Amino acid sequence: MPDLLVRSIVKEYPTRGEPLRVLRGVSFEMSAGENLAIVGPSGCGKSTLLHILGTLEQPTSGTVELGGVNPFTLSEPELARFRHEKIGFIFQDHHLLPQCSVLENVLIPTLALGGTTEQDIERAHMLLERVGLAQRLNHHPAEISGGERQRVAIARALIAKPVLLLADEPTGNLDRSTAESVASLLLELQQQEQTMLVCVTHSTALAERLQQQMELDGGLLQKLAA
Repeated sequence: MPDLLVRSIVKEYPTRGEPLRVLRGVSFEMSAGENLAIVGPSGCGKSTLLHILGTLEQPTSGTVELGGVNPFTLSEPELARFRHEKIGFIFQDHHLLPQCSVLENVLIPTLALGGTTEQDIERAHMLLERVGLAQRLNHHPAEISGGERQRVAIARALIAKPVLLLADEPTGNLDRSTAESVASLLLELQQQEQTMLVCVTHSTALAERLQQQMELDGGLLQKLAA
C-alpha cells in the first residue's frame, strides 16, 4: 500500500458568484524514498496543493492518507502533533528566526513535540554536519549566506524524521551554482532518510533531477509530457 495516497482532491474558494475551483480532482500516490516534482504556471494551485498535503488547508472534497491516516479526521491538537511528527516543510524563503542560532533554528520544531531532548540535539548536530555547517552552529542567519540558510532550513525540516517532505521553490532565491548544490544536498538527504519528497518548482533543471515530474494546469495534475 502506498505511504501517501491522494485521491480526487478538489479545492474551491467562495466568491460573489460561482466558487473559484483551484483543484479539480488531483490524485497520485507515493511510497517511502520516492520524490516528485510538480510544475505549472503561476497561480495554477501548486502551493494550494502543497498546503493541503501539509495539512495547513483542508480540501473541499477528496482524501489524503499519510501512513494510513486521514489527517483531516483528527482533532486540532491531534492534527498539530501529526503535522509536526510526520511532515517537514522547506520554503523558498528559509523562514529562519533571526534571533536564534543555526543550531537553535534546527531544533525549533522539537519544541512543539514536548521539548528538546539530548537525542534531538545529537540529531541536529548530525544533520548540520551532513549539510556542511558543523562550523556554523552558533552563527545567526544574518552571518551566513543564502545558500547556507537554505541548508539550515533543510536540516530543520528533517529534524523530526518526517515521512513526507514538502518543498515550495526550495532553490527559487538562489543563484544557479548555489541552487544546484542545494538541490543535490536535498536529494541526497531525502534518499538517505528514505522520506518522500514533493517539490513544487518553476525550475526545469530541478524538476528533471527528481524521479517523477507532473504538471498542474487547469486544476488537474498529469504526468509531464516527455
